[in-house]
Amino acid sequence: MIRLFVGLGNPGAEYEATRHNAGFWWVDALAEKLGVRLAPERAYQGLVARATLPGGPVWLLQPMTFMNRSGASVAPLARFFKIEPKQILVVHDELDIQPGQAKLKFGGSAAGHNGLKDIHGLLGTQDFWRLRLGIGHPGVKAEVVNYVLKKPSAEHREAIAKSIDQSLAASDALIGGDMDKALALIHAGAQRPNKPAPKPATPKPEGDPT
Repeated sequence: MIRLFVGLGNPGAEYEATRHNAGFWWVDALAEKLGVRLAPERAYQGLVARATLPGGPVWLLQPMTFMNRSGASVAPLARFFKIEPKQILVVHDELDIQPGQAKLKFGGSAAGHNGLKDIHGLLGTQDFWRLRLGIGHPGVKAEVVNYVLKKPSAEHREAIAKSIDQSLAASDALIGGDMDKALALIHAGAQRPNKPAPKPATPKPEGDPT
């Protein structure tokens, strides 16, 4: 079963609506569904919520460390509550998937995603679950950093929101450990935008938003 849901993003109002914060959007929606509130936890450098469910407690986490130091938030919480890597789901933006699509996978490389890289390094393994929320690709590698740190178009934001709603339908299966059912629910509900992706008062934590 999934005991820790991690949404990746960057702290601060300037990043709140950017593509790189899609993981935050998903965890916000899950918190609302479960009726819990994310609150700052200094020990884990993030916003944390605990949901007490029939099958046991489940944690939600949004690292406040900036993207490239996400593992510094995830690893301490997982160790303290004895959560195994295979019981962790990391939700993040994915360049190689179109807006409106979401894909669930276990393990694999970070594929250039700095948040995943840091989690890999501090957990000491790649063997955790990932929910990849499509944001599309700018078409030129040199534009990727600017692209992920900008707001999506209204059309793409709506498509991403639909993919979040659809993948949230799998949350009970994820919490219950029925990963086959979760995969079916998430992948069956992929949405595509009408048009292709376009081409071409607290101390601020140290880190890189990319």
